[in-house]
Amino acid sequence: MNLVPHQAPDAPTPPEAPLWVRAIDALAVAGALAAAVMLTIAVLVVSYMVVNRAFGASAFWEIEFAIYLMVAAIFLASPYTLKTRGHVNVDLLDVVLPARHRRRVSLALAAIGCGVCLYLAWHGWNLFHEAWVTGETSESMWRPQRWPLYLTMPVGLVLTALQYCAEVWRLIAAEEGT
Repeated sequence: MNLVPHQAPDAPTPPEAPLWVRAIDALAVAGALAAAVMLTIAVLVVSYMVVNRAFGASAFWEIEFAIYLMVAAIFLASPYTLKTRGHVNVDLLDVVLPARHRRRVSLALAAIGCGVCLYLAWHGWNLFHEAWVTGETSESMWRPQRWPLYLTMPVGLVLTALQYCAEVWRLIAAEEGT
C-alpha cells in the first residue's frame, strides 16, 4: 500500500517538511549510499575470489566477508527502500478502497511496520550486546567478530522505524493539503 498516494517514489523531501523529517530522509539516503559501497566491495571481493581460485590459490575469508557486507547492506538500505517505495507491496486495497479508507489503512500499516521494526531492533540489539560482551566470533577459520554484523540489524531497523514516522507525516500532510 502506498503510504503517500500521488507522490513520486523518488520525490525530494519538500522544504516545508519539518527538520526531523528531512534529517530522517537524509539518513535514509546515507544508508543507501553506504549499502551501495558495501555491495560494490562485496562484488569486488567475490570477483577476486573467483580469479584467485582460477589460478589455483585460495583464501578463507572472502565468502564470509562478502556475506557480512551484503547483510549489512540490506539493513542499512531498508529505510531508503521504504522512502522510495521500492519494497514489494500488494496494492489491491489501493484500487478498491475509497481515499479516506486508504489513508486509514496506510496509517495502520505504517504503525504495524514501525512496531515490527522496533520489536526486531530490540532483539537485534540483544544479539549485538551478547556478541559484544562475550566476544562471539564466527566458527570459520577467519573467525571475525560477530558484533559488527549484529549491530547493523538494530541500526537499520530503528532507522526504518523512523522512516515510517516520516512517511506518516507525509500522509497526514498530504491529507491536510487536500
